[in-house]
Amino acid sequence: MAEVPSVDQAVTLRHISINTVTFADLRAALGAGVRDFLRAPLMGLFFGGIYALAGLFIVYALTALHAPYWVIPAAIGFPLIGPFVAVGLYEISRTLEAGTPLTWRHVLLVMFESRKRELAWMAFVVLFIFWFWMYQVRLWLAIFLRMQSFSSVEAFVVVVTTTPEGLAFLTVGTLVGAALATVLFSVTVIAIPLMLDHDPDFITAMIASVRTVLQNKVVMLAWGAFVAITLIAAMLPLFLGLLVALPVLGHATWHLYRRAVTVAR
Repeated sequence: MAEVPSVDQAVTLRHISINTVTFADLRAALGAGVRDFLRAPLMGLFFGGIYALAGLFIVYALTALHAPYWVIPAAIGFPLIGPFVAVGLYEISRTLEAGTPLTWRHVLLVMFESRKRELAWMAFVVLFIFWFWMYQVRLWLAIFLRMQSFSSVEAFVVVVTTTPEGLAFLTVGTLVGAALATVLFSVTVIAIPLMLDHDPDFITAMIASVRTVLQNKVVMLAWGAFVAITLIAAMLPLFLGLLVALPVLGHATWHLYRRAVTVAR
């Protein structure tokens, strides 16, 4: 396991170089992600399973609370917490890349010890944006649909797709949600694997991540859109697609980080 840098060795922005990323890099990273999944399939299925079970729990909880119309906004916003869930997958890829023995104990210990590092602050950032996502859905429900109650998900879908108020809610909510997702993607896509790899402070990591996205706007935003679409599609069959989609995308993101950033020590 990599050592945590001491104070005088701490990674700062001057140590971090942003590289140019191409669509060829995306294809290579995705291919490497598939290979990592095939090299450690049980671990990948384990982390994908945790994510899938969490999604099913949200659906069950909302149904039990007689608020089934929240299932769709919650499901759409659910991938926002994916980057932090993927920490274990990043560690698997890092270990395979280093050629060191890969064990459950090692991966789980790295995840457990991450709570003592600034990754915990990134968890707060991710969950705060997810909470804000759900709050803004409630706001638009109040403005456009006057907090109507719906007896089922089907009734909610009918209203938001066939009435002027529902279409306005859907349009505004989608635009605001896309903006929030873009912000979260920009501050985490490089930040979380960078923090796992070198343990800079979380502000430095977020700045490096945003700089990477800004320097490679088209390619990085295309990757973000691909990840979002893939995860949403994977949730449709009772979240079962996440068993494979999440680990492959998590591994691929690690390899994209390796291509996008160079850290000089």
